[in-house]
Amino acid sequence: MNCKRYFLILLWVLLPMTSLYATKPSRQIYNINSNWQCYPLSAADGALADHIQIPHSWQTELGSYGKGSSAMNYTREIDIPIEWEGKRLFLRFGAVQNTADVFINGSYVGSHKGGFTAFTLEITKQVRYGAVNYIRVLVSNAYRSDIFPISTDLDLTGGIHRYTQLIVTPKNIISPLHHSTDGVYVIQESVNSERAAGFVRCILSATTTDQGSLRLRIIDPAGNEVDNRTLRVTKLTAERAIDIHYIIANPALWSPDEPNLYRIEVSFNDGVTEDCTEVITGFRHIAVSDNNKLCINGKPYEVRGVNYAHDYQGFGMATEPHHLANDFEMICDMGANALRSISGPHDPKLYDMCDRGGIMAWVDIPFTRSQIAFSDICYLPHPELKQNGLRQLEDIIYQNFNHPSIVMWGVFSLVWQRGEDVVGYIRELNDAAHTYDPSRLTVGCSNSDGAINFVTDLIALRQDVGLYKGHADDIAVWCRQLADPRWAEMRYAVCYGEEGSINHVTETIERATRDTRFLPERRQTYLHERYMANIEVAGNFWGVWLDNMFDYASVRHNYNLNQAGMVCYDHKTPKDAYYLYRAKWNKERATLHIPNRRWSERRDTLQFIDVYSSVGTPIMVVNDDTVRVDRIANSHYRADSVVIHDTGRIVVCDSLNRHSDKIVIHVQ
Repeated sequence: MNCKRYFLILLWVLLPMTSLYATKPSRQIYNINSNWQCYPLSAADGALADHIQIPHSWQTELGSYGKGSSAMNYTREIDIPIEWEGKRLFLRFGAVQNTADVFINGSYVGSHKGGFTAFTLEITKQVRYGAVNYIRVLVSNAYRSDIFPISTDLDLTGGIHRYTQLIVTPKNIISPLHHSTDGVYVIQESVNSERAAGFVRCILSATTTDQGSLRLRIIDPAGNEVDNRTLRVTKLTAERAIDIHYIIANPALWSPDEPNLYRIEVSFNDGVTEDCTEVITGFRHIAVSDNNKLCINGKPYEVRGVNYAHDYQGFGMATEPHHLANDFEMICDMGANALRSISGPHDPKLYDMCDRGGIMAWVDIPFTRSQIAFSDICYLPHPELKQNGLRQLEDIIYQNFNHPSIVMWGVFSLVWQRGEDVVGYIRELNDAAHTYDPSRLTVGCSNSDGAINFVTDLIALRQDVGLYKGHADDIAVWCRQLADPRWAEMRYAVCYGEEGSINHVTETIERATRDTRFLPERRQTYLHERYMANIEVAGNFWGVWLDNMFDYASVRHNYNLNQAGMVCYDHKTPKDAYYLYRAKWNKERATLHIPNRRWSERRDTLQFIDVYSSVGTPIMVVNDDTVRVDRIANSHYRADSVVIHDTGRIVVCDSLNRHSDKIVIHVQ
């Protein structure tokens, strides 16, 4: 992605948001993120209360209640003016981890189970008009065997961790209740460079009439109206789906190279009031080729992807748009063209950035298992758990349906095959995903053999060769085995990673043990160097997925951190592996980086010096002497047998001396 495009995306994300829509004032949307109180269930109302701002997670705060509680009350007063009587009112929660029970003035309104999806409740009958009303949300983050995930190494911090809104509408509307969306879905039946055709499905909700008119306008990326239709609708109910067909000639298609976006405006008029909303989308066709390449509009793409966790240092899962924007900038700077939301979707703002930036997205449902606790149970054949998984899948798909950047739905990750028939349930999820959304591919992440790898359209095979067994270069043998015609039906990518701490330095690289607390960055760097060198030679994967982009809080890992990130937990400090991939993947910004710079105190006078370069073979000078540099892999160079006594001042530059890097090492 070029710098200008990223700047425009960042500017758009950080604009203040007073309303989600630029529509007629018949519908008002108010952010109600301030003036909340949070306190333990055991406390009397108001006692030990902290005044907080949404998004919020109590497990990252240092308030009087501490970090150990598994449930909290969130309360807020809200003034409902008398002028709103005769309208409909809704509360929308962007996400609550992981269950929520909502009360208005002491009356129960509804519940939600699942920490990654939004939910909306109508409160029209519970509020008092012309008075102060009292909202209470009982939030629990306790372990539940009937809610996914039931096994994870993520630290899922409890709280109302995405924005809350009050929506005020007329009586007869485009429904905000259908899976807590805008009630508008742009369904693409056929897409090519000559024609985009399908229909826009609108979910209408009427309480005082059974008829009205529905209008659709489609605005192209240049601001031109390309379709305008009005449909008379009858037999309306509390929820009815109405489809309006569209045809766009010579559409400007969305792709990673040209992320063209259309604006879809929908309005419903009952003869007295009008309700309006709009969504942004793009038209594209997604497929996988016979030679195992992901194709957008018929063009194959080499997927350079990163796994992306949900927390941010000091904030837990209660991230703000500027956190996402900072992370998105680093993902783009490294040269990745795809990201994977592991265990569940991120805030939709992230996919807005992907839409505008041409970054492909894989969005998981929270059907996963911890990589650390191999005996963990991640699935029970319990009807409530199965239904919860299907419900979360449905919510995730519909809530993110209109984002063209989302090209695949992840239905499982590293699940345990022993015991119950998990493959049968994966088939249920896979079939459901295709039913809800036939236009996208399904994908799973697997570290197992067998039938589990042939259910979804795509599979990413988690590989750990060289971590606890074998050697990192054994990945070459595995790549050759996958090229065997026996696996021709399996559409496979590779996913891999290794922990590394910038604070752990070693002279020798030794294979890790599962209980080790010593995580040298050099070992992480070496594994990525060897994996990537061999995978580039093999060339038989539809994608490469790095696990993970950033270190993240973990309830299972040493130091309460998974340190497999390309960037440290501060989301600011890149590790050496970051520059390895930046040199290989980012063709727009030059990279010249000497790794192992934190290994500054060394023992041997005979040293090797590596360089990651995207600007050709670098020139290296050691203590004023030029030394020979050889290419050992794509964008990876090395000066071998460099003699250093006492202090080595190492400088590298490109042939035109436009880019340089330097380090100092000491030999004792």
